[in-house]
Amino acid sequence: MSDILIRKTGRVGRITLTRPKALNALTWQMVDALTEALPRFAADDDIAMLVIDAEGDKAFCAGGDIAGIYHAMVAGDYDEPRRFWRAEYPVNKALFEFPKPVATFMQGFTMGGGVGLGCHASHRVVGDTSRMAMPECGIGLIPDVGGSLLLARAPGRLGEYLGITGHRMKAGDAILAGFADYYIPEEAWPGLISRLEETGDWNEIDRAAAPAPAPELEAQTTDINEHFGGETLRDILRSLDHKGDDWALKTREALNRLCPISMACTVELVHRARLRDRMDEALKAEYRFGHRIVELGDFREGIRAAIIDKDKSPKWRHARPEDPTPAEVSAMLRPLGADELKLEDTL
Repeated sequence: MSDILIRKTGRVGRITLTRPKALNALTWQMVDALTEALPRFAADDDIAMLVIDAEGDKAFCAGGDIAGIYHAMVAGDYDEPRRFWRAEYPVNKALFEFPKPVATFMQGFTMGGGVGLGCHASHRVVGDTSRMAMPECGIGLIPDVGGSLLLARAPGRLGEYLGITGHRMKAGDAILAGFADYYIPEEAWPGLISRLEETGDWNEIDRAAAPAPAPELEAQTTDINEHFGGETLRDILRSLDHKGDDWALKTREALNRLCPISMACTVELVHRARLRDRMDEALKAEYRFGHRIVELGDFREGIRAAIIDKDKSPKWRHARPEDPTPAEVSAMLRPLGADELKLEDTL
């Protein structure tokens, strides 16, 4: 069975992820199919909009299929993940810039690569089961697929907090953070999609929207803005240590388990994306980190601990979150010269 179903239904270009047992994790086949379909849908005057959804009730898309990437790195093939990102990131940019409305229906887990597929759309729908996150710092990567730009656009310092901690957002929080636009009860999604297919009228989504659940993160906004506004990861850590209340201590303890260089670079990436506010610049900066980290070990170690051996005890190159230096962060994000990500001819 195919990993993805692409077809034209009525006035709509339809894309459905069909790997529910694998939480619809993105594969090469899926990326290649999207690369072919998006320009075709954009050029078809009979198509008024796109609708992207997924089979199963557990996940819209839980991320990239990283087990294969791990085995490639173990075998010394460091270009495998680089090739995948060089194929995937233009798809993220194409969705961000798509010339027609794009509606995404994101049930269950939407994480990592799923955020890149679902959260750059113009009409982003979540429901009661939706759980959204950028948890890459837990596997030695950084929030990529344009995630640094989404985080940069979140209110206050919520982006730094979500990017470092990988906090899972429910529907109300996803809307608060700017990762989603509409709350619609999931039992209403099939009927809504049918109306969109029939009419091509994206205003049907506005008419179907319901009041979103109250965002749980709202109660933490003061703490997040107080502690996550520093210029560097070290500033954030010092602020948490200085305050020392229950929230600060629990947050600090959570950060102690994550990849130090990933967190330090995530702070810098969010700051850069906030300043530049450009998808192409965000993707290029994210790729610089990924291109380098595959040879430095933390990404491989993070995948090993999370999904291969599942011991949840990664051995990072830096022993403590405060150990990466500003020079190391700068080196990870320095331009790559001839290896720089090429986005000029995106789809």
